Amino acid sequence: MRKVCFAVLGVLGAALLPSIPAQGTGASLTAVAQPIWQTNADVRILAVSGGKVYAGGRFTSVRPPGSVAGTNEVARTYLARFDAVTGALDTSFNPVLNDAVYSIAASADGKRIFVGGDFTTVNGVTRKKLAAFDAATGALSNQWKPSASWRVKAIEVRGNTVWLGGSFSLVNNVDRLRLAAVTADTGSLLPWAPEANNEVYALEVTDDGTKLYAGGPFSKVNGVAANTVVSLDPVSGTVRSFAAAKAVPAPSWSCTSRVRDITSHGNRVFFANAGSGRGCFDGTWAADTGTGELVWRNTCLGATEAIEYINGWLYKGSHAHDCSSMGNFPEGAGYRFLLVQDPLTGKIGPWTPNTDAGPPTEVGPLAMTTDGTNLWVGGDFKKVNGGGQQGITRFVPTGPGAAPAKPTKPLVSGVARGSIRVNVRTVYDADDTTLTYKLFRGTNRQLVHTWTGFAEWWRTEQLTFTDTGLTPGSDQLYRVEVTDGSNVVLSNYSDHIIVPS
Repeated sequence: MRKVCFAVLGVLGAALLPSIPAQGTGASLTAVAQPIWQTNADVRILAVSGGKVYAGGRFTSVRPPGSVAGTNEVARTYLARFDAVTGALDTSFNPVLNDAVYSIAASADGKRIFVGGDFTTVNGVTRKKLAAFDAATGALSNQWKPSASWRVKAIEVRGNTVWLGGSFSLVNNVDRLRLAAVTADTGSLLPWAPEANNEVYALEVTDDGTKLYAGGPFSKVNGVAANTVVSLDPVSGTVRSFAAAKAVPAPSWSCTSRVRDITSHGNRVFFANAGSGRGCFDGTWAADTGTGELVWRNTCLGATEAIEYINGWLYKGSHAHDCSSMGNFPEGAGYRFLLVQDPLTGKIGPWTPNTDAGPPTEVGPLAMTTDGTNLWVGGDFKKVNGGGQQGITRFVPTGPGAAPAKPTKPLVSGVARGSIRVNVRTVYDADDTTLTYKLFRGTNRQLVHTWTGFAEWWRTEQLTFTDTGLTPGSDQLYRVEVTDGSNVVLSNYSDHIIVPS
């Protein structure tokens, strides 16, 4: 879900246009994680506004990048703010909350930050599950003081309306069954009052402001059947028809799939699902916001917790372990916690950095946010791309991108008089599946052939070239160079081979 406020809001186009990637990358971001402070426990929500990144969750301290757990810790109770460019901790923002934060959103003008969760006090002052802060000063707002009876899991803001979703039954001591709206200026309760029969996990208002989507483990909204997702009128709260909801299978004894996150761009709305039970729907899907019809459905297995649209690509956080139904990696190849999809088709794209997963969810990424260009990821992970980094990480569109893996040495064999066959195995690059391979003969690096080769983290291909016209009886050796357009990696030399006579 997008939790972002831009200083200047322009007209958002409906077209899903691909971006020009950074040199050496195939998607709009590199797979190289950038420095940012860490947390000592899981991050459940992220938002970016005014050059600052807000993180909420169940952590109680933060520490610099590179520091191991228990060292250089700085107290931050469930809410912290970082510089969006450097990743450094913002020491001027240090509210003290008494319980976890699950939702954050900025006001339309970026001047106020709304926070929801399980807390009941902020800086020693009563704030029941909801609070707001001045973005400039970090001060707790004394004007915005709505209350909820239980967890606020989702916040969405547009103009002077703040929509709320969660597990509450009261807002401002008035009946509101898991969905509500208050004003952004004073927190006054609005008449918007659809009723969900179970918790709401996610909310998303479309770019044109005409529809609001809600997701969660509910089965009815306003008494109308709504399996985990519903389209609502953002003003009246009435349920609208939404044919694409059929993408989620009906619950059964062996499978219950729930919408965990929602984001939209132009005339598309994207959903992330997590299923319970082996083989249960864990994927992503897209719908047309105008017609309500399903556009595509990605059936990768491994719960999807977070999605974000950035510059022509849909990024997702999950613990995907089987995408064979989509023509991609099979069960047993391993887990990929970060992936990218083509928003036009849902197919997996060329971006595969990775995290690990830890308690309590054992999922890894749980939250994403963007400023329209960069990506921040939060979750219960402790490692990113194999290096220590707990709770939060970030990716950018600039820089050389991830370097290709080192190729194995070329395999050579004599096939005919004056001819040597050379076999080269393609290599994995975390943000580019198509690389250029150059074959050199001898220590003077004589270029004899160039290939374009394909590889993914789970599969490679063999490239073959027959070098002809060589002097029979001569001693030859070969080396291959691989490049993504920015990074260059060389193999070791092949074994020496005598050219057949």
